[in-house]
Amino acid sequence: MNNSLLEQIEKKYKELYSGKPLLIRAPGRINLIGEHTDYNEGYVLPCAVSPAIYFAAGLRNDNKVCLNSFDYGSFCEFEISQKETPKEQWASYLYGITRIIQEKGYKIGGFNCVFGGDVPVGAGMSSSAALESGLCLAISTLFNLNLDKMEMAKIGQKSEHEYVGVKCGIMDQFASIFGKKDHCVRLDCRNLEYEYSKLELKDYIFVLTDSKVKHSLASSEYNTRREECAMGVKALQKKYPQIKNLRDANIEQLQSVIGEITDTVYNRCKYVIEEDNRVIEACNTLNNNNLTRFGELLYLSHNGLSKLYEVSCKELDFLVDKTKQMDYILGSRMMGGGFGGCTLSLIKADKLEEYKNTILPLYTKEFGHECKFYAATAEDGTKVVG
Repeated sequence: MNNSLLEQIEKKYKELYSGKPLLIRAPGRINLIGEHTDYNEGYVLPCAVSPAIYFAAGLRNDNKVCLNSFDYGSFCEFEISQKETPKEQWASYLYGITRIIQEKGYKIGGFNCVFGGDVPVGAGMSSSAALESGLCLAISTLFNLNLDKMEMAKIGQKSEHEYVGVKCGIMDQFASIFGKKDHCVRLDCRNLEYEYSKLELKDYIFVLTDSKVKHSLASSEYNTRREECAMGVKALQKKYPQIKNLRDANIEQLQSVIGEITDTVYNRCKYVIEEDNRVIEACNTLNNNNLTRFGELLYLSHNGLSKLYEVSCKELDFLVDKTKQMDYILGSRMMGGGFGGCTLSLIKADKLEEYKNTILPLYTKEFGHECKFYAATAEDGTKVVG
């Protein structure tokens, strides 16, 4: 926990408002394995991480909500019953939370809130989900609403859908809220059932290497991948009517319809089926403390994402390929939707600086700009810390 940052935020709150505030930590998240499986009703394996957003919040005696972004030095104020979304873009995430909680029939009043964090924006750790989860818990605690964890995750997701305009899955909010120290959590995206697995990394850590690129293909190609998966399901259902989604199919069934689908659709479906299997195997390997095999699964995941699902890019492939020459790295893969963003690598903790000093000049020489690095450990989910 970043105690220094928490203290600064609490101090800022006391400068602006009187009284001792409620203090909350809401973590970012990483997805260890299970990419593009969510919309195929498969499995994902996220964990909450050390970078987090911290909140200091307290009640007001009127119906105003006063939000202060510590990082941006920005302020937003609105009435709790206000129907218009604030003009400040960052405030729409938080405003949406207040609206949806009220739409669910809960009565809340005004409050003050100062927040800030060390979750890097745009690096794939989902700072937006941390923002939503933290405010949701703050409101639930301040007004004694007793919202349960899954309800808070759904409120955060709905806020992003309706007030930010991002049709995200529920994994980000789920991971930020349900995180558990030294554990990851397998989420079944069909029925939202979940199960924890141990994440005892010993002398290893996860490192995100941010390529600092985001190719414009991302959104259009995402929609294309969804359509291609749906084509595969349609072909499978003609022969196997019990199949509702790719998560229900196996490779043998897919091979039996090879003449009725294009090579591209076959590759997309093959990747998803194999990735779901990798998530299940990853949980078993982690529970058995087999980090070597887990690292191999990361490489297999990246190979599938790059060659079969074709959502990688030359920058991400370069970063992953270079790690194969480093004996202190067990595995690496691209993380997230693709076409840019970060790679996730499992690295010997005492070799982190060596890794940075090796990769940075190679990457800069190849692509003309630097990459960035973020270390992450598995931590508890959103909770009251003071």
